[in-house]
Amino acid sequence: MHAIVLGIVQGLSEFLPISSSGHLVLVPWLFGWQDFADITIKKAFDVALHLGTLIAVIGYFWRDLSSYVGEGVQYAVRRKQDPTTHGRMAWMFILATIPAALAGALLDTWIDDTLGKPWLIGVSLIVFGALLAWADTLAGSRDEDMFTTQDAWRVGIAQALALNPGTSRSGITMTAARSAGFSRTASARISFVMSVPVIGGAVVFKLAKLVRDGVPNGFITPMIVGVIAAAVSGWLAIAALMKVVSTRSFKPFVLYRITAGVVVLLITATTWR
Repeated sequence: MHAIVLGIVQGLSEFLPISSSGHLVLVPWLFGWQDFADITIKKAFDVALHLGTLIAVIGYFWRDLSSYVGEGVQYAVRRKQDPTTHGRMAWMFILATIPAALAGALLDTWIDDTLGKPWLIGVSLIVFGALLAWADTLAGSRDEDMFTTQDAWRVGIAQALALNPGTSRSGITMTAARSAGFSRTASARISFVMSVPVIGGAVVFKLAKLVRDGVPNGFITPMIVGVIAAAVSGWLAIAALMKVVSTRSFKPFVLYRITAGVVVLLITATTWR
């Protein structure tokens, strides 16, 4: 049951701008679950959850991703010819992955030891929620086809901030894209497509460690359940957000973040948990 709940939480919060890493800390903390008391189990389940969300985003954007990969490879092989729009964008998305990849590799241990405290997640939910609200008020109608090298660095550096639980990878990348003049729909699409190399890299990195360390005894079934729950809820979250941003603002997510952040801070202040 915990695997189902956490899988759903991961799938929804990975793509909705509300922070998956933050919610995966807060949910067990609120309910007093001790599933991740063993660090080996935590790392094994992380692989399952990220694999589930990777399946979701690839499944939803399959046609676009096929075009990006195919045309990106063609441009790399035939450098003398001008790239197609998707061929150019494919490499822009890879470029945007570099800041987060470097920060994650260099600060992995420090992040685990320092960040992820409930009160800090509460503050991050509020602060970065307010930042999303500000960026969403800016008028912008740029399409994702206009994504440039400057945009890639801008959104990529913002994405590195999502290593802090409570920031939200999708939230901060949409914030950066909106502040660069992209429409809400384009900002969401950019954020989701950018997630493929990031999540894919995390899966490969963590899977290598899992293969080396081995799967904890009796944990295969919870991992499979986690993959399925995260994949299904992730696909639904993407579909829902794409529909919402086509006609509405990010205000509902901002209100949720601020409310959740305030509740978490009140709970920590009263020492209820």
